[in-house]
Order: sequence, then C-alpha cells, then structure tokens
Amino acid sequence: MVAPRPWTTLARKTLLKRWWMTLRVDRVQLPAGPVLDEYHVVEYPDWACALALTDDGDAVLVEQYRYGVGRALLELPAGMIDPGEDPEVAARRELLEETGYGARQWDALGRLAVEPGRHTNYGHLFVARGAHRVAAPALEATEDLRVRVVPARELPALVEAGEIAHGIHAAAVFWALAKGWLDEPGARGGV
Repeated sequence: MVAPRPWTTLARKTLLKRWWMTLRVDRVQLPAGPVLDEYHVVEYPDWACALALTDDGDAVLVEQYRYGVGRALLELPAGMIDPGEDPEVAARRELLEETGYGARQWDALGRLAVEPGRHTNYGHLFVARGAHRVAAPALEATEDLRVRVVPARELPALVEAGEIAHGIHAAAVFWALAKGWLDEPGARGGV
C-alpha cells in the first residue's frame, strides 16, 4: 500500500510571532495538483503533562478557567517544555509548580500531536505514581487554578461528563486506564 503523498510548500509568510507561538500562512500544492493559497499553521512549543496518582488511589488534577471554551475545566497538571528541556523534567516541574506534588515513579505514556492538521507541536504524556504533597504550589502570575484530588477510578466518568475536556488529557486518562493504572490502590503494582 502506498502512503499518502506530502504537500509541497510553495511560499511561507509569518503573520504573527510571539515568544510562545508563531502564526504563519503557507501557500501549498496538494499531490493531485490543486493549490491552496492560504493554509494557516500555528507553531507552538511542545508541552508535557502528568497524570499524578497517589498511593490511596486518587488523581491530582487542577481546575482552571479556559477562555477559549468559556468555562472552568479539570485538567492534568501541564505546561510548556522549555527550550532544551527533557519532557519528563518538564512534567515533573509542572506537577510541582501547579500542585505542590512530587512522585516516586514516572512512566512515559507517549506523545500525541495536539492538532496535526494545523499545529506543529506535541503533548508528552506521563503517569506519576506514588504522588504526594511536598510543597505549596508556586503559581505564575498568569495562573489562577485550584488543586483537585479525586478518586482515579472516576476519571473516565469525568471525561464522559465533559469535566475533563482537553482531548490530550482525556487520551492520557484512557491510555492509563488501558494499562491498569487507574485501578484500586494496591492493584497497580510498582508503587
């Protein structure tokens, strides 16, 4: 079977450049010949998130208002990976900064394209087991969030109810569920 052919970039123009994102418009030719004069692409840095699980079978989440959808959502602690930073190091940093929690064992779930049609970045997903409070959260001036600790077994229902609505975070929940890491305390092993 032959793989789909790549598009050809005919021109590229930067419309907006900020420290955290670049918006560009490309002129591209599709493999069958048609040309798209304006195909918008957003360049974002990769980011990392942590599904933090305590020994008691709870998950450590954050609740914050999301302007794009106009409401508060439950999410995994997450944030941008700094230039040159290892994704796991970023996930550990974000968990500590946003929640004050650390964890004994870290397992990489994988990475997923955030929106591969128009965004250039990936989300790196981790499960942090043996999560425990080690400090107070150290929020940035732009962050207004609350730490929420919920039974891990309730995470799939929170996704289905739309309380956890971030697609990559929902993927992390179901990926961890498939690996058996959302089971009752003691059933996960290795923590």
